[in-house]
Amino acid sequence: MNNPLQDTRALKAILEEVVEDVRNAAPGIYEKAVRQAEECDKPPPKKADFEKFGIAVYTRMGELVSAGNAGVGFPIQSISKVFALEVALEAVGEKLWKRMGREPSGDPFNSIIDLERDRGIPRNPFINAGALVVCDILVGIGGNAGPNRHVVRLLENLLEDQSIDLDKTVLESDRTGGDLNRSLMYMARHYGNLNHPVEKVLDAYIHQCAITLDCRGLAKAGCFLMLDDPDDGDEVTVAAARRARRILAVMMLCGQYDGSGDFAYRVGLPAKSGVGGGILAIAPHRASIAVWSPALDPMGNSWLGTLGLELLSKKTDWSVFGRARH
Repeated sequence: MNNPLQDTRALKAILEEVVEDVRNAAPGIYEKAVRQAEECDKPPPKKADFEKFGIAVYTRMGELVSAGNAGVGFPIQSISKVFALEVALEAVGEKLWKRMGREPSGDPFNSIIDLERDRGIPRNPFINAGALVVCDILVGIGGNAGPNRHVVRLLENLLEDQSIDLDKTVLESDRTGGDLNRSLMYMARHYGNLNHPVEKVLDAYIHQCAITLDCRGLAKAGCFLMLDDPDDGDEVTVAAARRARRILAVMMLCGQYDGSGDFAYRVGLPAKSGVGGGILAIAPHRASIAVWSPALDPMGNSWLGTLGLELLSKKTDWSVFGRARH
């Protein structure tokens, strides 16, 4: 097989194979999801959600290749936490880790019990409590654009001034239904780990979750995490590469919530999911990858998106744990 990084046609063929394999597997996964819903007395999933799947790959050579429903926009939701973490780390550096940990939580992503147990210090920046503390840092940065623009501005730069849309449904539903997130912030503030007004921090969080991209845009936006060599003339600074390495480590351990271990076993790449059905995955020094499919597993990760990344990893032999083929 030709090197997919050097042959766009080869990579396109791989992505088309992934789409076909995912579509063939989708009916069986849908039946599994229905059974799980029945066992938990939850509403059955929508069959139509298992008929949608998109994938896009942005390579270190600057090539963007996509297949399936890669042009369908979706709110990136918790994937925005990756970009918010980049902004916060650039602004305050390693001091950020005095306010949160880097460990998997072992509890639901919105657990307030976990936050109380650790006296207001979130386990990691990707659970809701940690993401809200990151937003508290973003509010403190200030600037003419205002706190709601920090993540949007980063994405605009990464996408070469492409206009960023915000999902109106997410904006409204998160404002009216954000009581648990408010509770997390009040708990953090009780322990001295929130410095700005709750509503101001929540508004920044809501705005970043509402950012809408398609797989192509998300794959391109994730390119800053590919860790290209700072000495190879691509103008990536050593500081930026070090931040990317830190972010990738947290993505590997915590990016899929309580499904992170299984995801690492199946896919072998650092990634971050969102309840909009998207997943951003990074093959270091190789590619930034985005998948989307709206049906979510019990952990809140895309059923078909995870499968698609697993298939891509096998077909390309991309994994942070070494090569299977030599």
